[in-house]
Amino acid sequence: MSAKIIDGKAVSKKIREEIREEVEKLKSVGVHPGLAVVLAGDNPASRVYVKNKGEACRSAGIHSEEHKLPADVKESELIDIINRLNKDPRINGILVQLPLPLHINKELVLKSISPDKDVDGFHEINMGRLFIGQEGLIPCTPFGIIKLLEYYNIPVEGKFAVVVGRSNIVGKPVAMMLLHRNATVAICHTRTKNLKEVCLMGDILIAAAGRQGMITGDMVKEGAVVIDVGINRMDNGKLTGDVDFESAVKKAGWITPVPGGVGPMTIAMLLYNTLKAAKMGHHNG
Repeated sequence: MSAKIIDGKAVSKKIREEIREEVEKLKSVGVHPGLAVVLAGDNPASRVYVKNKGEACRSAGIHSEEHKLPADVKESELIDIINRLNKDPRINGILVQLPLPLHINKELVLKSISPDKDVDGFHEINMGRLFIGQEGLIPCTPFGIIKLLEYYNIPVEGKFAVVVGRSNIVGKPVAMMLLHRNATVAICHTRTKNLKEVCLMGDILIAAAGRQGMITGDMVKEGAVVIDVGINRMDNGKLTGDVDFESAVKKAGWITPVPGGVGPMTIAMLLYNTLKAAKMGHHNG
């Protein structure tokens, strides 16, 4: 048996086309969605991400602007820029590219973004809304995972879902979203005892621990849905996930590849959130 591939590239392309159509409709009533990306420092990977986000915005018809700041920028200066963008009616979404330079308090910066413009979904108010099941902006990667499951009509209700990883960016929010969809959820991490036994119970297994090849085929339940969130660069420059694909693909029913699985969905959901924020701003305006 070999698993069916969950194609994040194809699904994200379809979502981005739908977003472009929605953006055109909004523009016809005078609403022009806009995203501002703030980049502090000169991290090469961050520069690539910011460039990709800008291109994705342009292809969806969303206004995009970049605010590039030196690595030694003062925290107060960075927060001043965010405050200005909070008040700017042309900007519906604000994204601060992480990681930030070490002298800057990340929590303070993320908290200074207006929750209604927080398209990354990391603000404590949006996290709180997600936790209690209220409407809000949802972190892009977990949201992308749920969209993939929906697109392939993979049932979640009543299933046992195992999430390996407890970050605020992926592990905790995706666990909460699965719980809201009536899955029974176990959150595991590097300190979990009997990790293999717990993983083998998972009808849905989400690997988001940031450890290359941590989940091997003997940890996958026969026919399980395996979602690999990990992006690790090997010595030869190739990207690989947290799941050992070669062994897991033989046991799983469905599996996401790396690259081309969850990754493309993250940017698609960033555009989705920007569009949603524009709609919310339009209705509240």
